[in-house]
Amino acid sequence: MFRKAAVTTVSNGSYLQGQANGRLPSVDSGQPAQEGKVVLKKKVTLLRGISIIIGTIIGAGIFISPKGILKNTGSVGMSLTVWTACGILSLFGALCYAELGTCIKKSGGHYTYILEAFGPLPAFVRVWVELLIIRPAATAVISLAFGRYILEPFFMQCEIPELAIKLVTAVGITLVMVLNSTSVSWSARIQIFLTFCKLVAILIIIVPGVIQLIKGETEHFKNAFAGNDASVMGLPLAFYSGMYAYSGWFYLNFVTEEVENPEKNIPLAICISMIIVTVGYVLTNVAYFTTISAGELLLSKAVAVTFAERLMGNFSLAVPVFVALSCFGSMNGGIFAVSRMFFVASREGHLPEILSMIHVRKHTPLPAVIVLHPLTMIMLFNGDLYSLLNFLSFARWLFIGLVVAGLIYLRYKRPDMPRPFKVPLFIPALFSFTCLFMVALSLYSDPVNTGIGFAITLTGVPAYYLFIVWDKKPKWFRKLLERRPGACVIPMDGHSVLARRGKQWTPVKSGNCNIANPLGSHPIRGRPEIMIFMYSFWLGVSFQPEEGGREISPPT
Repeated sequence: MFRKAAVTTVSNGSYLQGQANGRLPSVDSGQPAQEGKVVLKKKVTLLRGISIIIGTIIGAGIFISPKGILKNTGSVGMSLTVWTACGILSLFGALCYAELGTCIKKSGGHYTYILEAFGPLPAFVRVWVELLIIRPAATAVISLAFGRYILEPFFMQCEIPELAIKLVTAVGITLVMVLNSTSVSWSARIQIFLTFCKLVAILIIIVPGVIQLIKGETEHFKNAFAGNDASVMGLPLAFYSGMYAYSGWFYLNFVTEEVENPEKNIPLAICISMIIVTVGYVLTNVAYFTTISAGELLLSKAVAVTFAERLMGNFSLAVPVFVALSCFGSMNGGIFAVSRMFFVASREGHLPEILSMIHVRKHTPLPAVIVLHPLTMIMLFNGDLYSLLNFLSFARWLFIGLVVAGLIYLRYKRPDMPRPFKVPLFIPALFSFTCLFMVALSLYSDPVNTGIGFAITLTGVPAYYLFIVWDKKPKWFRKLLERRPGACVIPMDGHSVLARRGKQWTPVKSGNCNIANPLGSHPIRGRPEIMIFMYSFWLGVSFQPEEGGREISPPT
């Protein structure tokens, strides 16, 4: 039997039962909010939503190595065509997510939509792979780019030591985790600033490029479609590279419950962001070709640096700094958004309950943020990051395609669902076909790595039945699951708390308990043993509530 999330709300000694299906209501579910309840507040405005999307899409790739498309298309004209087409296709996918975000007003992104459309098993598999491998590896990779380029101005004449890169990277990861654990408002403000820096960096490239065009520097655009003909496999691979460059448009849907006026702001933020990114990407590539030939671009180790050295002289030293800031913005936006997926998965009973706790004063999902830190550090210093990403790159598009196919399914399964924003049916049909085509392409072009990734993904199936479905666990296994630290409940006065040691409840000062459950739903673990839960989960240990899925209630 699928374990339902524990849903009891503390309110002056009385307990409010949750929804009958065992799921917690979202902030916008229409249920009345209890006074004094600890929740994630709506602090994501339209501007902050735009900064989340743009800030996570634009990473280091457009500045360092935007050559995957050119390599597989064989000509300047075709590469610019593919950049534009991928932007339009990504906009289609983003519009599908805009519809889902306005009719399913829960945070969690991919996980939530798969759960609503197809049930708990595929949703659990999605969050399982994201938590254990994809997100830590992806965070470590973008963080390594941050560490490398923040140090580059200090090592202009020599190679940067690998240990130095990893140490600076570790500091950057920790800083992002602390920022997102401390304040939603400050992480959003810094994301706006970093997004502004990214757009300034792109304008630094685009404006000189436009000036070059005005001067008549169009040599590399003559016979733009001449060159090596794109092969049958080359063009699909070019689209794969382009879609990867635009990925990140879905991150606002991870924080739906924190968006002000989501019916209006989610579609607006998505449309504005995708137009800005698509125009920026295409014009940046046009600017590159005003100064750099196709052959030189393919040979360059850092295209933006090569471009800046030819047109701006010593100012090119600023390019690595902008690249580092761009990477930091991607780190911040990714962690801010994905932590909400873990938060919601825990709220639904698919991850340890500790991950659904909220800091009572800072109103941040503290455990869901820092759960990534230890594993990201392990991968940073010991893991083969790029192999892991190669193994699992197909999984992203498989689940995104499944989500968009779920939109079509929900149109027929739940036709009366309110849909403030609705896209024509051909858009999700085209986009889901594109995603599934890229998955098939991965299987054809790289069957070994894709097969390994598929096998890793499937480990979520036995994990689901072992930790979520299986009720008749051996006694020793149940005892292992029930080993938990003390817990505390914050009454509505917000000053005193009841702390549990075993099954005994005693009053303690509220300052000793810093973590609260979302929507005030179940007792709060505010002990330092929080890290035990995280490491234990990675070792295959899941924690479930006692007494048939419910916490033992304190005395009234």
